[in-house]
This record gives sequence, structure tokens and C-alpha cells, in this order.
Amino acid sequence: MYQQSYAQPAYNARPPSAAPSHYSNHDSRHGSRPSYGYAQGPSNAPPGADPQLWQYFSAVDRDHSGSISVNELQAALVNGFDLDTVKMLMGIFDSDRSGSISYNEFAGLWKYITDWQNVFRHFDRDRSGSIEGRELAEALRSFGYTLSPHLLQLVERKYASAPSTGYGPPPGITFDRFVRACVVVKTLTEAFQRVDSDRDGWVQINYEQFMSVSLDL
Repeated sequence: MYQQSYAQPAYNARPPSAAPSHYSNHDSRHGSRPSYGYAQGPSNAPPGADPQLWQYFSAVDRDHSGSISVNELQAALVNGFDLDTVKMLMGIFDSDRSGSISYNEFAGLWKYITDWQNVFRHFDRDRSGSIEGRELAEALRSFGYTLSPHLLQLVERKYASAPSTGYGPPPGITFDRFVRACVVVKTLTEAFQRVDSDRDGWVQINYEQFMSVSLDL
């Protein structure tokens, strides 16, 4: 059996299924919208669709299939989203498990990324374009996750980008990796919470349960 404890299990608050949207949307180099590279698409939006968002969707849908693939989405995200993060986003919003996202699914994805950009801007205090130690701790604490210094170091080490020059400390966690880190912390905490029925910060699980949680990330 496997036991794990947390010094301060933070169950009193949880981030919503989408990113928090109560952070100010002030001007910054991160932009006020998800960063897509696109040419203007056709403007004949279907009934009920936002015309501008339909243009973005049509521009990303390069093969005009009516849905967006993983590769099309990654190519459209000009901030250098890595493939693992793009697949995670696709997994969240591909509600019919078709392997691609429709316009309605894309509309949800668009809002999700916009909300996360607002969060990222709020906690990137020094406007460096990345989240480091104290900023990461503040962000996770605002979601209700008070991680120990050791766990914070592990998260930062796992999701920080490699130095561009090959020397020196990592530059911190970029926007796409920040989203992935927060979603993973949320997923792991909720998985732990389901097993920790008495909320004492301790669980006893078997190998099958442990592997199920790990492989579900």
C-alpha cells in the first residue's frame, strides 16, 4: 500500500473548470486575447456564432474541414505552445471525443485561454513573460492550493523552460506551461481528495489506484 501526506491540504477552495476570470484585463505584452497567427477568414458566420470568433476559427481551420486538428491548433498558437499543452487543451474541449474541435468547442477554448492569460498577467509581477517561485506560489494559493516549498520547487523544475543559452537557471514557467502546471495540480488534488474521504491529508491506496491517477494526467 502507498501512503502520502500533505502538511497543508488545501480543500477549502478550488479553481473553476475554466480559469478564474476575476483578474483585471489590463494592457501588457502578453496581449488581451489568445495569441493566434491567422489571416482573415470568411465572414459568413452561421446563425448564432460571433462573427469575429468565426473568422478566427475559419482561419485556424486551414483545410476547411469544419473542425480544428491538434496540428492546426498548435500552428495557430503563436506563443510557442508545446504539443503536450495543445493536446491537453484538445482533451478538455473535444467533448465528443472526435479528435478535433468544432466551432462551439473552439469558442469554449478561446474563453479558457483568454481567462488564463488574465491570470498569468496578474501574477507575472515583474512582466518577465514567465512565472517564477514566489509568483507561482501566489497563483496556486489563490486557487486554494498551499503547496510546501519542496512541492513548489518540483512543480517549477518540471514545467520551467530550459535556458535559451544552455547556461544559467531556468527562465521560469512560460504561459502555456503555466496553464498545464495548474491543470495538473488541480487534477492531482481532486484525485487525492476523492480518496481522502475524511479530509485528514492522508490516504492509503493500492497500486492500481496509484497508476490510474498517474496515467490519467
